[in-house]
Amino acid sequence: MALPVVLGTVVSMIYNLTDTFFVAQTQNANLVAGITLCTPLFSMMIALGDMFGLGGSSAISRLLGQRKYDLAGKVNSFCFYGATVLAVIVTICLFIFKQQVLGWLGVTQATYQYAAIYYEIMAAAGILIIISLVPINTLRTEGLAKESMLGTASGTVLKIFLDPLFIFTFHLGAAGAALATVVGYLVTDSILIVYTIRRTRYIHINIHKMRIPSVEIKDVLMIGIPASVTNFMTMLGTAIMNNFLIAYGASKVAGFGITTKIETIVTMVLVGFCFGSQALIGYNYGAKNKERLNKIIQFDILVNAGFAFVIALILIAIAPMLCGLFMNDQEVVHAASYMLRWFLITTPFIGISLVFTTMFQSVNQPLDAFIMSISRQGIVFVSVIFIVATIMGYQGVIVAQPIADVITAAIGFVLYRKDFGRNGKAFRNW
Repeated sequence: MALPVVLGTVVSMIYNLTDTFFVAQTQNANLVAGITLCTPLFSMMIALGDMFGLGGSSAISRLLGQRKYDLAGKVNSFCFYGATVLAVIVTICLFIFKQQVLGWLGVTQATYQYAAIYYEIMAAAGILIIISLVPINTLRTEGLAKESMLGTASGTVLKIFLDPLFIFTFHLGAAGAALATVVGYLVTDSILIVYTIRRTRYIHINIHKMRIPSVEIKDVLMIGIPASVTNFMTMLGTAIMNNFLIAYGASKVAGFGITTKIETIVTMVLVGFCFGSQALIGYNYGAKNKERLNKIIQFDILVNAGFAFVIALILIAIAPMLCGLFMNDQEVVHAASYMLRWFLITTPFIGISLVFTTMFQSVNQPLDAFIMSISRQGIVFVSVIFIVATIMGYQGVIVAQPIADVITAAIGFVLYRKDFGRNGKAFRNW
């Protein structure tokens, strides 16, 4: 279940790296910074899609475990069309409040021309990005993890080839990077929808079968909203980090953009393992198989923490070389490699936090999932960065995220013991 998801995230990781690489080859720090400043926009769209994608997959997994096949199919249709309506509303709002959003993202006069065009194209493509999260997640509930991966990978590979074509051959710059993403998601959505129609046994996207009981809507949203909040917090954390760093110059923001893409090498694989196990956790929880459920969770923690530790050590050792591949500007390279090493130190704690977060989503513990969602790059990070940045200046900005990672993992462990210890909360309804 996990390996196809991991392979899909690895392909996405490669795209993230090549996308930043091609943009950075313009050797224009303001262009790189402008696109980096708009990164929270993409995170917001992923967050909104996760509301129905992760919320729906969690509910569907438990329904399949309970053998409620017809209702599981209806839940999938509700999620698909719910995401579509939400995407249209969001796109309209993004255009109406364009200037206000760009100001909030920290766009300056020097970066405006690059950020604005990237923003407009990504806003227009919001519907493609948001609805893709539904089939990406719900196909796995029927064991079609390979199909989910193929749909995601196909669009991503296409984006890798289109990036240099649009940016350099057609001289589109920031607009080219955004257009490559749009075309890639168009292909991904088409493939995933075809798989949902032709390969699944129980789930569907029949508009006439999208009405579900209010209790199921609540079930989807009670898990989907905390899942969505995780990415909203990523968006918030990135925007706050950008706003702190812009005071030290565009080179620091550009360096942060490179750092986050390389760090994705670790985090996307960790997310892949977590999402791969999510359907198994939800199914065994619905089937009330406590022994197997606990073994899956413990194995998931071992794999995530172990992988994070090994890969982080390798990347820390070669950080300057990696960052140097993106730009010739030594100031940007130095800033990126310095941030990267600090961020990688605590990746095992990120892996553990991700396991706890997806686990709480899968076993229908919305409050605990919500607490984890608002912690790492939300309440904990915001609190830490304002404190340590005031005390330590630029160094405080850099170490804020690693400190938040450790605190969040500790919170997750406490909640895990509460839910899965002896007479844990997760088993009381059994």
